[in-house]
Amino acid sequence: MLENLGLTYALAGAAIATFVAGIGSATGLCIASKAADGVLSEKPERYGSLMLMVLLPSTQGIYGFVISIMVMVKLQIIGGNPLPVTAVQGLEILAACLPVGIASLASGIQQGKAGAAGIIMTAKKPEMAVKAGVLYAAMIEFYAILGFLTSLLLLLGIKVVAA
Repeated sequence: MLENLGLTYALAGAAIATFVAGIGSATGLCIASKAADGVLSEKPERYGSLMLMVLLPSTQGIYGFVISIMVMVKLQIIGGNPLPVTAVQGLEILAACLPVGIASLASGIQQGKAGAAGIIMTAKKPEMAVKAGVLYAAMIEFYAILGFLTSLLLLLGIKVVAA
């Protein structure tokens, strides 16, 4: 049992990266979608200009998923013959997965709120859709990217070697 503890920690980190980032994306998408549905019920011709603001929070889930894939590749899980991982290495990998999960959770939700505000503004001033609606929501993306890069760099620095 204890010989698999490191692998368990590492896989928990991968799962956390995907699930927590996914929750941020799903919540942000829900918030922005509700706003878009309200506008589209009155002005269906605005669908194209609203789509980007609705979709922006989906990137956070992608960042978490990519980090999870990187963990699986690093540990050779995908090939079916995982490398042995000590408990300390497993905890290091788990810790490396936290920045993308936490940053993506917060930024996904906040990006959905910013997108919803942009969508509501676009209903009244369609010419502002990209100038303010998309731009403001996209600025929040920066913090998800920082979380992703932090997780990426931490993962790249962790050495796991076959015995």
